[in-house]
Amino acid sequence: MKKTAWQEFSKGIIKENPVLRLVLGTCATLALSTSASNAIGMGLATTFVLICSNAVISLLRKVIPDKVRIPCYITLIAGFVTIVQMIIKAYLPSLNDALGIYLPLIVVNCIILGRAEMFANKHSVLPSVLDALGMGVGFTTALLAMGIIRELLGAGTVFGFPITAGFIDPIIIFLLPPGGFFVFGMLIALANKLAENKGQKPAELGCQGCPLAASCSKLAENKKECAEK
Repeated sequence: MKKTAWQEFSKGIIKENPVLRLVLGTCATLALSTSASNAIGMGLATTFVLICSNAVISLLRKVIPDKVRIPCYITLIAGFVTIVQMIIKAYLPSLNDALGIYLPLIVVNCIILGRAEMFANKHSVLPSVLDALGMGVGFTTALLAMGIIRELLGAGTVFGFPITAGFIDPIIIFLLPPGGFFVFGMLIALANKLAENKGQKPAELGCQGCPLAASCSKLAENKKECAEK
């Protein structure tokens, strides 16, 4: 059944949230969610790259040779990441310093490469842009939620403004990796509950749901074994 524009966009917010449901981009999520400002900066940068790369890959999907599509995707993504990095360095140097190595590492972010391989490679431009926008909003929302919770509990501030001063002492562990994993786990549980169909368990993705299933040698071997049986 063909999805509407709203369905293509909204699926990435909760139902197929790239961080909380598909568990992609976890490294950047845990590393940069110590403050709300870092989270929203990384989220917006990733969303821009997602939209641009999905649009261009969709336009070129019939031109790019199948055998070299992954290197081509990475080259295109790297170009857009370079543009974002140069803009942030020029106009937001403090954000550039805060994001550090994770900004150029957007090139190999599983969310971007996964949507290019799984969606943009198979659909026209408009659905690909809507998919990228929805996934970007979902990624930014998840990152921002973690950033607000960890900054509020760990430092008593939100976007640098004091909130709990004089009421609650900061719980430093929320700014450390254990606190990040705790908040991450709680948000995953919440997202699964919200996305769960009434009376049904969430569908298991398996190998077919993997963003890189089309190029996975292990999946090809499993199909060959099944055919022989």
